[in-house]
Amino acid sequence: MEVIMATNKIMFFDIDGTILSETTHTIPKSTVEGLQKAKEQGHLIFINTGRPFSSIDECIKELDPDGYVCGCGTYIRYHDEVLFSKTLSQERCFEVRDLIRKTNVEGVLEGKNTVYFDQNIRHPFLKGVKERYEATPTFNLSTFDDPNLSFDKLAVWFDEHGDIETFKSEITKDFEYITRAEDFGEIVPLGCSKATGIQFLLDYFGLDKDDAYVFGDSFNDEAMLRYVKHAIVMGNGEPELFKLAYYVTKDIEEDGIYHALQHLNLI
Repeated sequence: MEVIMATNKIMFFDIDGTILSETTHTIPKSTVEGLQKAKEQGHLIFINTGRPFSSIDECIKELDPDGYVCGCGTYIRYHDEVLFSKTLSQERCFEVRDLIRKTNVEGVLEGKNTVYFDQNIRHPFLKGVKERYEATPTFNLSTFDDPNLSFDKLAVWFDEHGDIETFKSEITKDFEYITRAEDFGEIVPLGCSKATGIQFLLDYFGLDKDDAYVFGDSFNDEAMLRYVKHAIVMGNGEPELFKLAYYVTKDIEEDGIYHALQHLNLI
């Protein structure tokens, strides 16, 4: 595909809590309008998410972004072209699955084509994730015992029955463990992050860091919020991230994205 040089800016948007409400699981109408206006202004629009491409909601795809950085930088797509993809070896996939079971933590294994859940989930939040995925026909789900297990990253939840310290000590040999909550961690291969995805695309388009604007709300956004000058944190975001912000916008439910785009003269 021919590279189209951006005449204006390149923007990166997290999904959950940033453009997709974690309460309603819908995109505010003002966000849809704001992103459409930004595209009309000639800005490049990318989704930059911890989710794999296999679990991107149809409402996100309907925004028609220019592309995606998925799985915390493990998969980069520009329109219909895959520019970068990093998948674990199948041997490592099985080792990680076995480590989860050995340490009695629980998780979801996230691949570009399939998302994998184990049987008999205890953790209520993970149960809710699985139920929502099962209710979404476009998501391709399988189990930890799939003989073709193939994933790029993972997330884990744990309670008093799980040996999270042993899990962390073994997984961090070749992964970064991102603490998302006291009982929730996101695990990404070393060398990949939302920031590396941004740099890849800046190089691809021949753009400068100052051309990049990032929008996020949670700790898996920290790498990209630290990486660029124009870091916008949602008002509903983690308060600790506010200190990294070029601008703290309003809550997602209060038209935060539209407000930020307007405030920063991007639309």
